[in-house]
Amino acid sequence: MSGASTSGAVPIEERLFSLVLALLATDSGLTKSDILSTVRGYSQRYSAAGDNANLERQFERDKDDIRELGIPIDTIDSPGDPGNNQNLRYRISRGDYELPADIRFSPDETALLNLAAMVWREGSLSAESRRAIVKLRALGVAVTEPVLGYAPRVRVRDAAFEPLSIALEKRQVVQFDYLKPGESDSRQRTVAPLALVQHQGRWHLYADEPNSGSTRTFLLRRIVSPVSITGKSFPAPPPGQSDRALAELDDVWNSHLALVEVEQGTDAAARLGNRRGTTVTADGALELHYSDLNIVADELAGYGPEVLVLAPQELRDAVRTRLARAAADHG
Repeated sequence: MSGASTSGAVPIEERLFSLVLALLATDSGLTKSDILSTVRGYSQRYSAAGDNANLERQFERDKDDIRELGIPIDTIDSPGDPGNNQNLRYRISRGDYELPADIRFSPDETALLNLAAMVWREGSLSAESRRAIVKLRALGVAVTEPVLGYAPRVRVRDAAFEPLSIALEKRQVVQFDYLKPGESDSRQRTVAPLALVQHQGRWHLYADEPNSGSTRTFLLRRIVSPVSITGKSFPAPPPGQSDRALAELDDVWNSHLALVEVEQGTDAAARLGNRRGTTVTADGALELHYSDLNIVADELAGYGPEVLVLAPQELRDAVRTRLARAAADHG
């Protein structure tokens, strides 16, 4: 077993941060095998001779999350074996990642950025990161050790994550108040947790709901009360619950398509253009998939004039309502 470890699971934020650092540190790119065997968050579970299918699927989801943050990942074909996905190389171009050369900061802003860099410097080049760079060099991969720390956008997990994780591990039934989109009042739900999964950068609970006799998926950000453990236990579910939950979420995501126009060179163009599944139409509009109309409406409205929704009409109306509310709130 290569890279095996008995240490605890690496938080997703740390894994994504380590992946960004590794892809920034190479000019020639890293193969999937290089990444899984050396990058913190993957290497602890990588098997040199075993089955790494679950780890490869996690890497694919992590790539999508990084691209959704507006960080473009380049894919490079192997010159000697074009078309072989196992020999594809991945990297993050510093030119695409770093700030444009014409951006300048005031002395106060520079001081604040220096303080932030001091906070992140040790984390961005931790012992684990340095060991990974040494291992990559030993593999013959040309790497450039970052001089300055690269500060990621830290995603704070939803408050419901930890209690649900504990309940899932102990197979305990839980209760919480859940606010469905479009409703003004929440309802108490009693569920048996089956899996916690991250899809398109958001955490979801996949659970049995005894009252309805069905299995449902709950978005953690819509849990509006503390999660309470009832003390009732339930039998261990059959394996594969996480895969089943992700497959159902993928079905929903694939079935919803939006058509938007974006202003070129803007934050919206970078983020929306690089997210998984986005395609460009003949006239330059973007076709993008989404899982939840209200969440994507919040996101698109946040770009303001950089985005114009063309279809579907219900999403167009939802974005217009949010923009009108923002305008009214600001007088």
